[in-house]
Amino acid sequence: MKARPVSMAAALTVVMAAALVAGCSSSGNSGSGSASGPVKLDFWGWAPGYDQSVALFNKTHPDIQVTFDKTASGGKGGYTKMLTAAKAGNAPCLAQVGYETLPSFAAAGALDDITKYADDAKSQFAGWTWNQVTVEARTYGIPVDTAPMALMYRKDLFAKYGITTPPATWEEYAADAAKVHAADPSVYLGDFGNDAYNYAGLAWQAGAGWFGTGGDQWQVSLNNAANQKVASYWQDLLDKKLLKTDPSYDPSLYNDMTGGKILSDVNAVWDAPIIASSVKGGAGQWAVAPMPVWDAANPAYGNDGGSATVVLKGCAHAKEATEFATWMSTDADSVSNLIKVTGIYPAATSGLANPALSAPDPFYGGQTIYDVFKAETAHIATTWQWGPTMTQTATDLGDGLGKAGTGSTTLPTMLTDVQGKTVAGMKQQGLTVAG
Repeated sequence: MKARPVSMAAALTVVMAAALVAGCSSSGNSGSGSASGPVKLDFWGWAPGYDQSVALFNKTHPDIQVTFDKTASGGKGGYTKMLTAAKAGNAPCLAQVGYETLPSFAAAGALDDITKYADDAKSQFAGWTWNQVTVEARTYGIPVDTAPMALMYRKDLFAKYGITTPPATWEEYAADAAKVHAADPSVYLGDFGNDAYNYAGLAWQAGAGWFGTGGDQWQVSLNNAANQKVASYWQDLLDKKLLKTDPSYDPSLYNDMTGGKILSDVNAVWDAPIIASSVKGGAGQWAVAPMPVWDAANPAYGNDGGSATVVLKGCAHAKEATEFATWMSTDADSVSNLIKVTGIYPAATSGLANPALSAPDPFYGGQTIYDVFKAETAHIATTWQWGPTMTQTATDLGDGLGKAGTGSTTLPTMLTDVQGKTVAGMKQQGLTVAG
């Protein structure tokens, strides 16, 4: 995959510099300490399986011991807790932060610059993932994974409703949604949830970027023509009542999947183990197919997520923290664990040869599901750029998606509203925004 530069513009550099001065002071944050015992590092995150990788590390690294503390997921309070701790000067050394939110943490002055410790690891990662942890030539974390999207579906129920092959295009998806719902109005091909980053993956696939930079200015394009195309497609399905609207990752969603009322989910690689652990029954009847595309002759796929292990401002042992973060993403046993338990698709190039990616999955009928994600990765654009206020943008977008699901707004209108709020929020932070 072609690497891309991630320039956050000079305006962001100014904001970062101010935040570093006014925000969180650090005391010896880049040293290795002088304690008589092992270096002790706290690590905050929420992903299943991270604790097991930490345990593996602790067994083989007596001089560095890591304690994993599980927090709420980032969007449900984890990020707020991390930022508050960084501002107060009592943050842990390590934290799980999604690529989409890392620029916001950098802008808030909440991250430690680990460039001098991390540079040796750069060659071990796909170029575009390293750019996800780099802001203005400063490295703030180590990539863990990418998140190609696919269609997880019930083979037996597709067959029941006359769907002989999973939809390969969005046109076919819409036709299948109508077919299923006509056969039984209580059954839906899929669900339209309220997860902002899942929706971002749909926009990513369509080349409908949200942010860009030029000179010292940001461009925000949440409601441009490409984004309106995506919004109009899903709005049409909502208007026709062809999609269920359970909130994303809510128990109601998995109850409907268990009961055969929702037959599929378009989501990221890490959703595969979530479905397997959350849907009761149906083991062996589920399968994974490529995400439907806009143009079958020129397929392009979306990416929904991907995280880094960052070093938060104030860490007294940044060198050791970087050592652990690099190990977690590259050690074969750790990566195997993260593939099996967390459902990652590795960012480290060595991880792509990990045997765990070739293991048949019993829940998915013995299918080697990672073959689907592997085939898609060459067709995922690496030009997508996140903005510096994604915490706010994601909250506004999630609220809007929920309202669109209930019919109190439309997706095209919602995008225009979020566009305005995002621009206003960026200007409030002192950033220069074109238009």
